[in-house]
Amino acid sequence: MQKPVVATTSLAGCFGCHMSILDIDERILDLIELVDFNKSPITDIKTFTRQCDIGIIEGGCCNNENVHILKEFRKNCKILISCGECALMGGLPAMRNGIPVKECLEEAYLKSPTVDDKIIPQDAELPIILDKVYPCHEIVKIDYFLPGCPPRADLIWDALTALLSGKPLNLEYETLKYD
Repeated sequence: MQKPVVATTSLAGCFGCHMSILDIDERILDLIELVDFNKSPITDIKTFTRQCDIGIIEGGCCNNENVHILKEFRKNCKILISCGECALMGGLPAMRNGIPVKECLEEAYLKSPTVDDKIIPQDAELPIILDKVYPCHEIVKIDYFLPGCPPRADLIWDALTALLSGKPLNLEYETLKYD
Protein backbone atom coordinates (compact mmCIF):
# COMPACT_ATOMS: atom_id res chain seq x y z
CA MET A 1 0.00 0.00 0.00
CA GLN A 2 1.27 3.46 -0.91
CA LYS A 3 1.95 5.87 1.93
CA PRO A 4 0.07 9.19 2.12
CA VAL A 5 1.97 12.10 0.61
CA VAL A 6 2.65 15.34 2.51
CA ALA A 7 3.88 18.64 1.06
CA THR A 8 4.92 21.77 2.97
CA THR A 9 5.93 25.31 2.10
CA SER A 10 6.70 28.63 3.71
CA LEU A 11 5.25 31.87 2.36
CA ALA A 12 5.62 35.29 4.09
CA GLY A 13 6.74 34.21 7.54
CA CYS A 14 9.81 33.21 9.50
CA PHE A 15 10.03 29.43 8.93
CA GLY A 16 9.20 28.85 12.60
CA CYS A 17 6.37 26.44 11.77
CA HIS A 18 8.77 24.20 9.88
CA MET A 19 11.02 24.32 12.93
CA SER A 20 8.04 23.09 14.98
CA ILE A 21 7.63 20.20 12.54
CA LEU A 22 11.25 19.31 13.22
CA ASP A 23 10.59 19.78 16.95
CA ILE A 24 8.48 16.63 16.99
CA ASP A 25 11.94 15.20 17.69
CA GLU A 26 12.31 11.42 17.39
CA ARG A 27 8.71 11.16 16.22
CA ILE A 28 9.97 12.51 12.88
CA LEU A 29 11.24 8.97 12.30
CA ASP A 30 7.73 7.64 12.95
CA LEU A 31 6.34 10.27 10.57
CA ILE A 32 8.75 9.21 7.83
CA GLU A 33 7.44 5.66 8.23
CA LEU A 34 3.85 6.94 7.87
CA VAL A 35 4.22 9.39 4.93
CA ASP A 36 6.24 10.32 1.89
CA PHE A 37 7.20 13.98 1.67
CA ASN A 38 6.83 15.63 -1.71
CA LYS A 39 7.39 19.35 -2.42
CA SER A 40 8.92 20.55 0.83
CA PRO A 41 11.98 22.31 2.21
CA ILE A 42 12.24 19.30 4.55
CA THR A 43 13.23 17.15 1.55
CA ASP A 44 14.40 19.98 -0.75
CA ILE A 45 11.95 18.80 -3.44
CA LYS A 46 11.14 22.03 -5.25
CA THR A 47 8.16 21.03 -7.44
CA PHE A 48 5.16 18.76 -7.08
CA THR A 49 5.87 15.35 -8.56
CA ARG A 50 2.44 13.89 -7.73
CA GLN A 51 -0.87 14.63 -6.04
CA CYS A 52 -0.48 15.09 -2.28
CA ASP A 53 -2.85 14.02 0.46
CA ILE A 54 -1.94 16.79 2.91
CA GLY A 55 -0.38 20.19 2.34
CA ILE A 56 0.91 22.34 5.18
CA ILE A 57 1.23 26.07 4.53
CA GLU A 58 3.04 28.47 6.83
CA GLY A 59 3.12 32.21 6.23
CA GLY A 60 0.70 34.61 4.62
CA CYS A 61 0.64 36.10 1.13
CA CYS A 62 2.54 39.37 0.76
CA ASN A 63 3.38 39.15 -2.95
CA ASN A 64 2.14 37.59 -6.18
CA GLU A 65 4.62 34.70 -5.91
CA ASN A 66 3.12 33.71 -2.52
CA VAL A 67 -0.36 33.72 -4.07
CA HIS A 68 0.81 31.55 -6.98
CA ILE A 69 2.46 29.01 -4.65
CA LEU A 70 -0.62 28.87 -2.41
CA LYS A 71 -2.92 28.27 -5.38
CA GLU A 72 -0.59 25.50 -6.62
CA PHE A 73 -0.77 23.88 -3.19
CA ARG A 74 -4.56 24.03 -3.25
CA LYS A 75 -4.61 22.36 -6.69
CA ASN A 76 -2.13 19.66 -5.69
CA CYS A 77 -3.26 18.81 -2.13
CA LYS A 78 -6.46 17.05 -1.12
CA ILE A 79 -6.29 18.57 2.39
CA LEU A 80 -4.74 21.97 3.04
CA ILE A 81 -3.66 23.04 6.53
CA SER A 82 -2.97 26.65 7.44
CA CYS A 83 -0.21 26.43 10.05
CA GLY A 84 0.74 29.30 12.37
CA GLU A 85 -0.43 32.86 12.92
CA CYS A 86 1.09 34.24 9.70
CA ALA A 87 -0.96 31.77 7.63
CA LEU A 88 -4.08 32.24 9.79
CA MET A 89 -4.06 36.03 10.23
CA GLY A 90 -1.02 37.49 8.46
CA GLY A 91 1.14 37.47 11.60
CA LEU A 92 3.97 39.95 12.03
CA PRO A 93 4.29 40.63 8.29
CA ALA A 94 0.71 41.99 8.38
CA MET A 95 1.82 44.79 10.70
CA ARG A 96 2.43 46.74 7.48
CA ASN A 97 -1.22 46.42 6.44
CA GLY A 98 -2.12 49.90 7.69
CA ILE A 99 0.70 51.53 5.75
CA PRO A 100 0.62 52.11 1.96
CA VAL A 101 3.09 49.88 0.08
CA LYS A 102 4.80 52.93 -1.47
CA GLU A 103 5.52 54.30 2.00
CA CYS A 104 6.92 50.94 3.19
CA LEU A 105 9.24 50.70 0.19
CA GLU A 106 10.43 54.28 0.61
CA GLU A 107 11.18 53.67 4.28
CA ALA A 108 13.09 50.47 3.54
CA TYR A 109 15.02 51.54 0.46
CA LEU A 110 15.24 55.33 0.47
CA LYS A 111 15.17 56.49 4.10
CA SER A 112 17.01 53.66 5.84
CA PRO A 113 20.40 54.73 7.22
CA THR A 114 21.91 51.35 6.25
CA VAL A 115 21.11 51.58 2.52
CA ASP A 116 23.73 53.09 0.23
CA ASP A 117 22.11 52.97 -3.22
CA LYS A 118 18.84 54.70 -2.26
CA ILE A 119 16.85 53.04 -5.04
CA ILE A 120 13.66 50.97 -4.87
CA PRO A 121 14.31 47.66 -6.70
CA GLN A 122 12.08 47.28 -9.76
CA ASP A 123 13.48 44.25 -11.58
CA ALA A 124 10.84 42.40 -13.61
CA GLU A 125 11.87 39.12 -11.94
CA LEU A 126 11.04 40.37 -8.44
CA PRO A 127 7.64 39.37 -7.04
CA ILE A 128 5.03 42.13 -7.03
CA ILE A 129 4.23 43.27 -3.50
CA LEU A 130 0.52 43.14 -2.67
CA ASP A 131 -1.44 45.99 -1.10
CA LYS A 132 -1.48 44.04 2.19
CA VAL A 133 -0.50 40.69 3.66
CA TYR A 134 -3.38 38.25 3.20
CA PRO A 135 -4.07 35.22 5.38
CA CYS A 136 -4.23 32.02 3.33
CA HIS A 137 -7.97 31.48 3.73
CA GLU A 138 -8.63 34.78 1.94
CA ILE A 139 -6.91 33.37 -1.16
CA VAL A 140 -7.92 29.67 -1.23
CA LYS A 141 -10.09 27.22 0.69
CA ILE A 142 -8.30 25.97 3.80
CA ASP A 143 -9.45 22.74 5.43
CA TYR A 144 -7.80 22.99 8.86
CA PHE A 145 -6.17 25.71 10.98
CA LEU A 146 -3.35 25.16 13.47
CA PRO A 147 -2.87 28.28 15.61
CA GLY A 148 0.30 29.39 17.36
CA CYS A 149 3.46 31.32 16.67
CA PRO A 150 4.66 28.80 15.93
CA PRO A 151 2.18 26.00 16.68
CA ARG A 152 3.49 23.60 19.27
CA ALA A 153 5.12 20.47 17.88
CA ASP A 154 2.54 18.33 19.70
CA LEU A 155 -0.29 20.18 17.92
CA ILE A 156 1.27 19.48 14.52
CA TRP A 157 1.91 15.85 15.46
CA ASP A 158 -1.63 15.35 16.79
CA ALA A 159 -3.17 16.94 13.68
CA LEU A 160 -1.09 14.92 11.23
CA THR A 161 -1.58 11.59 12.98
CA ALA A 162 -5.33 12.18 13.29
CA LEU A 163 -5.66 13.02 9.60
CA LEU A 164 -3.43 10.12 8.55
CA SER A 165 -5.46 7.64 10.59
CA GLY A 166 -8.76 8.97 9.24
CA LYS A 167 -9.87 10.23 12.63
CA PRO A 168 -11.56 13.59 13.19
CA LEU A 169 -9.29 16.41 14.21
CA ASN A 170 -10.43 16.65 17.86
CA LEU A 171 -7.50 18.43 19.40
CA GLU A 172 -7.24 18.42 23.16
CA TYR A 173 -7.15 21.68 25.10
CA GLU A 174 -3.68 20.75 26.36
CA THR A 175 -2.41 20.83 22.79
CA LEU A 176 -3.87 24.28 22.06
CA LYS A 177 -3.37 26.14 25.36
CA TYR A 178 -0.67 28.76 25.76
CA ASP A 179 -0.41 29.08 29.55
